[in-house]
Amino acid sequence: MKGRQCHAVGSTGFLPFSGCFLHFSESDSCGSLCCSTMAALQLLFLPLVGCMAASAHPPGRLPPCQVVQMDVFCSNLRLRGVPVNLPHGVQTLDLSRNQVQNLSRETLGFHTGFHRLNLHANKIHFIQPGLFKDMPDLRVLDLSRNHLSVFAVSKVNVGPLYALKSLDLSGNGFYTGMSDSFLAYSPSLESVSLSDNSITKVTQDTFRGLLSLKKINLHNNVILEIEDGAFDFLQNLTELDLSKNSITCIKDFNLNTLKVLNLSKNSLEDFQSASPDIDFELVSLDLSENKILYFPLLPKKNVLEHLDISRNHIQTVTESLKKQTHLSFEKLRYLDMSYNNLKDIPERFFRCMTSLEILNMSHNCISSFSITNESVLQKAKVINLSYNSLQSLHLKKNTLHYLRKLYLQGNDLKMLDQQIFQSLPNIRHLQLQENNLRICSSDEDQQDPPGCVFFHSVHSLRFLNISENNLRTLPSKAFENTPLRFLDLSLNPGLDMQKGSLYGLEDSLAYLLLKESNLSSLNTELSSLRSLRHVDLSTNQLDSLPLLNKESSIESLNLQNNNLVTLDQNTIVDLERSLKTLYMGSNPLSCCENLGFLHIVRHSTVTVPDLEMVTCSHQDHSEPVNIGKVTQEMCRGPYVPNYTTVIVVMAVILMLLLGLLVKCCHLRRQKHSRSFSA
Repeated sequence: MKGRQCHAVGSTGFLPFSGCFLHFSESDSCGSLCCSTMAALQLLFLPLVGCMAASAHPPGRLPPCQVVQMDVFCSNLRLRGVPVNLPHGVQTLDLSRNQVQNLSRETLGFHTGFHRLNLHANKIHFIQPGLFKDMPDLRVLDLSRNHLSVFAVSKVNVGPLYALKSLDLSGNGFYTGMSDSFLAYSPSLESVSLSDNSITKVTQDTFRGLLSLKKINLHNNVILEIEDGAFDFLQNLTELDLSKNSITCIKDFNLNTLKVLNLSKNSLEDFQSASPDIDFELVSLDLSENKILYFPLLPKKNVLEHLDISRNHIQTVTESLKKQTHLSFEKLRYLDMSYNNLKDIPERFFRCMTSLEILNMSHNCISSFSITNESVLQKAKVINLSYNSLQSLHLKKNTLHYLRKLYLQGNDLKMLDQQIFQSLPNIRHLQLQENNLRICSSDEDQQDPPGCVFFHSVHSLRFLNISENNLRTLPSKAFENTPLRFLDLSLNPGLDMQKGSLYGLEDSLAYLLLKESNLSSLNTELSSLRSLRHVDLSTNQLDSLPLLNKESSIESLNLQNNNLVTLDQNTIVDLERSLKTLYMGSNPLSCCENLGFLHIVRHSTVTVPDLEMVTCSHQDHSEPVNIGKVTQEMCRGPYVPNYTTVIVVMAVILMLLLGLLVKCCHLRRQKHSRSFSA
């Protein structure tokens, strides 16, 4: 392995004790109390404990540590050392994010039985020499985010650390060679982190004697050079992180026991293995965010599963194919070549990748892509070709049997094989937004636009995004026998949804997005979509609610930024049975003609997240009024007599009076007649 110029490289708190509690602080200790007395005091005076503590101790008193069996956690308590009265035999001590400056036996309370010691993010600039020699069980030591560069200048060894397995020295301002005194006499060390320092060179002495090392982290330094053989003697090394440095090239890569190598965010222009015939155990290689011009030259005998060469300057893979005629990537499962300058990608490039499952070629300049051989990408589950310059896409029938997700958004696709998606037996997820496609109908009596593509009878498809395609027409039965659950038709201005365009989706469609399509009405009835849960009709020209019925199951409805003045009362009642979320902002609503919506705002369980944006017009207000401020009194106009009613009432009264007069006269006549006869 070669680096620069391609040189060869290979407190206070409460502690449980015998059923009682002992109180300790940094400056004083209290005697133990009888358990029964303590329990009684707690039961009788618990409400007064807070006030008594506040009056008995100064305001700056520190909160307690947490003790779990033999593990003590004192993080972020402003401590300068270990609290007194720690239980004997503490195995884990977390003293991170405190104010420890000098690390000594006294600072650690003369405890020596630690298994794990966390001193992350203190202000340590001095360590007592030989401090750790009496800690035979110390396995994990975290000294990250301190000021140890001051102590490192003295070159005094902090060891020996015979049992130590993991050491974190990141973020200490180390320069080249400063870590030597911390790593000396640590024969059992398996993992070391020197990330976030200022190391410029990895020498042969940097990890000298650490034969048990398995993992090295040198992320975020300024490494320019790696000396010959700096890692060669580390026969157990499996993970090496050299990301975010200034390495310009790697030649003669010969770390054949390495399993994970991260070289991302460097200045690499080239990566080549030492010998094509050596067996390498590398499983994951990250070369992203470099300046690589060609596909890396890797050993023929490899077990690579993950390869990331995204965000480089690769323009072609043709040269690599010529130089690596016998190259095999039989184990490769993940390949990311996104954000390069690729203009084409030959089908034969993938012939040696028989196990590839995820392929990302997005954000390149690829104009054509085709798979015609059944043995190519036969195990691919995800292919991402988004944001290229695709004009041609050819996927032969009986290829890509296992493909589940296909990303094609952000291209210039205008014409595809009409049944291209029907030939993908397991496709579930299609991203087609930002193209120029047309949709065919499954109705034989309907004439299809030229160059259209079929979306009916794609039996496995569940997710389809075909927004921003300049669609003019959504024909009837466009998705027949395709059980879509998610359909996005947004950002297709002037979209004409023909009657029955969503036919066949009655029992499957749950998400329907039609935002920003300049719709003035919906020709299709949403009430027929029995599984519909979420609908987005925002930013259109709708002046009435779509037709629904009592069986509506819509839970979320977005009607923002339309032309709605009055909401149909019956539709509101039907919606309220299932609706949970309603967006209504930026509509020219009438204040007093939407009593049903007012009821939802005030009394319903329906949530209106954009209520602050929902306004209405009122004849007594020159400016729109927030719907939440509308009252019943505002909608009760001044009393105006109804003269027609008055006239009718008066006429009825006069008729009754006339009737009574006639009856009285008739009775008098009868009485007078009887008197005369007598």
